[in-house]
Amino acid sequence: MTAVSPTADALPAGEAARNRLVISLLLVSTFVVILNETIMGVALPHLMADLGVSASAAQWLTTAFLLTMAVVIPITGLLLQRLHTRPVFMLAMATFSAGTLICALAPGLPVLILGRVVQAVGTAIMMPLLMTTIMTLVPPEARGRTMGNISIVISVAPAIGPTISGIILSVLDWRWMFILVLPIALGSLALGAWRIVNVTTPRYAPFDPLSVVLSVLGFGGLVYGLSTIGEAAGEGAGLPVWIPLTVGAVALVAFVLRQTALQKEDKALLDLRTFSARLFTIAVIMLAISMIALFGAFILLPIYLQNVLGLDALQTGLLLLPGGLVMGLLAPIVGRLYDRYGPTVLVVPGAALVSLVLWGMTQMTETTPVPILLAGHVVLCTGLALMFTPLFTAGLGALPPQLYSHGSAVVGTIQQVAGAAGTALFVALMSGQAARLMAEGLSQVAATAGGIRAAFLCGAILSLFAVIAAFFVRRPAAGAFPAEAVPGH
Repeated sequence: MTAVSPTADALPAGEAARNRLVISLLLVSTFVVILNETIMGVALPHLMADLGVSASAAQWLTTAFLLTMAVVIPITGLLLQRLHTRPVFMLAMATFSAGTLICALAPGLPVLILGRVVQAVGTAIMMPLLMTTIMTLVPPEARGRTMGNISIVISVAPAIGPTISGIILSVLDWRWMFILVLPIALGSLALGAWRIVNVTTPRYAPFDPLSVVLSVLGFGGLVYGLSTIGEAAGEGAGLPVWIPLTVGAVALVAFVLRQTALQKEDKALLDLRTFSARLFTIAVIMLAISMIALFGAFILLPIYLQNVLGLDALQTGLLLLPGGLVMGLLAPIVGRLYDRYGPTVLVVPGAALVSLVLWGMTQMTETTPVPILLAGHVVLCTGLALMFTPLFTAGLGALPPQLYSHGSAVVGTIQQVAGAAGTALFVALMSGQAARLMAEGLSQVAATAGGIRAAFLCGAILSLFAVIAAFFVRRPAAGAFPAEAVPGH
């Protein structure tokens, strides 16, 4: 995709309206598909009872989704370069709709897992498509506002997933989680088939099969290994944890070496020259830390609320809802502030708030009042809202247009790996510390609270690195990307 974003004033009225329509369709569709990433968490106990399966087996509904996302996203850079906007959108939404139908009709766990995998393929294509399209169509001076809408999709959809799931499960069967989503997905597909147009210019991108294999083994191995740690606190069922982690790490090193060699001839599957932009690298590191905190909190807070404080699934979902709504309300405001003042004045206080809340969560006990937890979650979401839009906008804005699709794929991949790492790290630390405390004679409730404190302590320490990095985030300067690293030079 080599089109350069024109200024807003230079666009004819018809073309500007077309662009707004395409972006709106992509935003709505991406919200629908991303929502499914966290919708299963609250539902696992219901599924275990209804399908008669163990917790480790049911956990594959989440693990398989993350694994597929991590494997498919790196390949989307190639897809977005070779194809027009319309066929990529149709492929993504048709795949997601098919996966949703399979889940709704699934007679048992294996077919349900298959449906989740098919859903994840569509989800993995949509996110980079949305980001690349916006970076191509929206001029730099208006990107903050538009990226604010992306932040709603990325942050609010996963945040309200558990709430929606809890509400549905309080009155309906688990299949309705998919039955209710299906007409929305089909509606997006039909509307896209009717109204979406091609707004980007495809170019030839070579296909390297070895890069695909290394990508699958590398990112897939890491996410599988990390998810296994999270499932069983280091006592993974099936393969020992170290095997997929080692395979993933070795394959990832080989993948990086392969891409470094291929990008000299503009043949890389995932062009790593994106990291030649210092600002992009800083933004990716901060996004990784933020996703670790986000997914770690999303997995631990429901456990704490239900297993320590005794709330039910619906109460838990409703308690987490205000934070998600705050993220949604703040995202457009943060986007406008970015356009006016730049990223630093947003990212620094945002990182500080996230760190402050994580340090506060290290003090949670079995008697912590619910209003304090509610306030802490809202402040955490506020801090994340202040960070996401500036980091996406500044990071991708530091790249030349030729690398937008690769940058979007890198960001999407890092999100999935960091999300899996956050889930694995927090759950493993919680489980390990809780087991030690129970061995010392503490009750299960007190031990669980102690384990959660230990997990949040790790997150709090990690957050300090994000606070330091925040001071180095600046608005992208024109011509700052090294000329020798631009494809074609």
